[in-house]
Amino acid sequence: MATPAAQGYRWPAEWEPHRATWLSWPHNLETWPDNLAAVRASFAALVAALAPRETVEIGVADDAMEDVARTGIRRAGWDPDHNVRFHRWPTTDAWCRDHGPIFVVRPDGARALLDFRFDNWGRKYPGWELDDAVPRHIEKVLGLPCFASDVVLEGGAIDGDGQGTVLTTEACLLNANRGPGRTRERMEQLLADQLGARRVLWLGDGIDGDDTDGHVDDIARFVAPGVVVAALCEDPADPNHAPLAENLRRLRAMRDARDAALTIVPLPMPERLERAGQRSPASHANFYLANGVVLVPTFGGASDATALAILGELCPARDVIGIPCADLVSGFGALHCVTQQEPIGASTRAPSEGREPDASV
Repeated sequence: MATPAAQGYRWPAEWEPHRATWLSWPHNLETWPDNLAAVRASFAALVAALAPRETVEIGVADDAMEDVARTGIRRAGWDPDHNVRFHRWPTTDAWCRDHGPIFVVRPDGARALLDFRFDNWGRKYPGWELDDAVPRHIEKVLGLPCFASDVVLEGGAIDGDGQGTVLTTEACLLNANRGPGRTRERMEQLLADQLGARRVLWLGDGIDGDDTDGHVDDIARFVAPGVVVAALCEDPADPNHAPLAENLRRLRAMRDARDAALTIVPLPMPERLERAGQRSPASHANFYLANGVVLVPTFGGASDATALAILGELCPARDVIGIPCADLVSGFGALHCVTQQEPIGASTRAPSEGREPDASV
């Protein structure tokens, strides 16, 4: 089969118009052993911020989980019968950015799904099979063409400008725990074939406490063509200081797919955040750009206001909403990690209202 790029598909930027955001409702007590209720409250606040602006599609395992989600969304101030749809399939965890499909579009408005393999970030944790099946469930709901790949690739490992530039990290994309033979050349060819990448920008390491081996969505993100926000740690004693300084140095020397220099805007890192003696990978760079809004993870420290102000200045046409994520990030991810955008397109077919039938696994 011809590759998506050969058929004219490209990976749109996150700021391009969405039809929907996809979520997997949180339920794993191993991920959040003592704060699942607070995590669900953050999810409900996320839904309440998104649903006035785009459809929210939520995967749940059963009626009981849907009832919990509906109750939380009502408490957050939104009617879950309005612009929110629930679908039946089981998951092990809630990280839809990584286990959900990646959507690509063509100039004629046609859309398709990319279904990469997911294995819990190099098989660090058991039980990834349910999550790996999520793109195929969504394929059935939407009726879109699907390009399946046997390569492991998580959505949080890449960030793009919609014009052929892709940001990633050596620490993650070249890690042998995702499968053998992952050379720079092979991964660049994969991103070209699948996403339409014309230039791949390689950063180095990720942040301390990140169990994904360095996902780029915690360290550097596009907010517009040629404009990148980069996480920066000012404390020389912090383990994040050196790798983030090195990534910033690289970014300042890079050019995008148009061969234009990047505008780099530093974004402060939050203060160190721990739970049960384990550092959480807290980063304001894990924001999510949806229709008319930028949703920013906040952690209760002095950096919250600065991050909101910076992203507000960079995204003047969007509302800026902080979502408390100190509990969510104790499971090693925040807002971007739990969301997956579905762009609009001429081939859009909305799912049926309300519940979807049980999905076979």
